[in-house]
Amino acid sequence: MMARYIAFHKPYLVLSKFSDQADRATLKDYLDIPGIYPAGRLDYRSEGLLILSDVKKILHILSDPDFDHQKKYHVQVEGEVSPEAVLKLNNEIVLPGIQTKFAQISIIDPPGFPERVPPVRNYHPTTWLSVTIGEGKKHQVRRMTAAVGYPTLRLIRVGVGPFNLDQLPAGQFRDLCREKVSELLSNRYRSA
Repeated sequence: MMARYIAFHKPYLVLSKFSDQADRATLKDYLDIPGIYPAGRLDYRSEGLLILSDVKKILHILSDPDFDHQKKYHVQVEGEVSPEAVLKLNNEIVLPGIQTKFAQISIIDPPGFPERVPPVRNYHPTTWLSVTIGEGKKHQVRRMTAAVGYPTLRLIRVGVGPFNLDQLPAGQFRDLCREKVSELLSNRYRSA
């Protein structure tokens, strides 16, 4: 049986696991592939790229912070983000005791994702940010934007290490490029 490496676009209000006692939506509602598990988690209220596999080594490489894979997000926040707030997010540890590395944050144009279901309430104005972090503590991006006065309204993970969401629609999956997976397994696993 051939190993599976999958990119999945997790929709809003879907758990990053295959079962739930509270009967909320889970990965099982979208993926009927036995033996695969997610590499790390993506918050219930967040959307975007989730990598799944039946190969424990790749799950370990992508979820262990020692491998330092960058995670990239597009984040819609309430308010017009000031240049001072961007500078603070890039140059200060705004979550002492939780955050240990600096983030890379910039203001971007709205990225053109389809409207979320249910949609974000009509807050005006809002700002879209590109956020790249090397760690992934619980609710870290949401806590960082809130710490500088801009609550997160929508959070979409668009990249994990060498893998990107690209144009994958919400609720859909695709197999990952085997060459990228092989490179990740051979190079990164040896260097950690």
